[in-house]
Amino acid sequence: MAYTRGNLAVQPKRKEEVNPLYREKTKVVTRRRVLPLQEKLLYMLTLGVCVLVAITLISRYVQIYDLNLQAQKLDQDIATAKKQISTYQMEKQNLEQKVAQKARDLGYVSPDENATIYIPASSATTPGDN
Repeated sequence: MAYTRGNLAVQPKRKEEVNPLYREKTKVVTRRRVLPLQEKLLYMLTLGVCVLVAITLISRYVQIYDLNLQAQKLDQDIATAKKQISTYQMEKQNLEQKVAQKARDLGYVSPDENATIYIPASSATTPGDN
């Protein structure tokens, strides 16, 4: 049996040659259903919640990215500061070595470790003698 308009119990029409000039036409009409207002509001509310969650997640990722960027910049600053400290320490050591050599060149002598230095009492100044 043929499937006719959703019903198997109907037998298909046989062609009748009653009027050869008349031809039967069928037109399929589809009607578009309009969503009810409550359903539209539910969809809009759901969409709004999804957008808010997405915005929240994106903003958190932006904050995390910014913190990582700041941490990287601080690491770079620390590395440059450590390099400067090491160069300053090298300069300090070089200058300390040059001070002793310069003093010897100018005629200063370093006292022996066992020697005692005496300062006469008359040449010593007290804090109130200005």
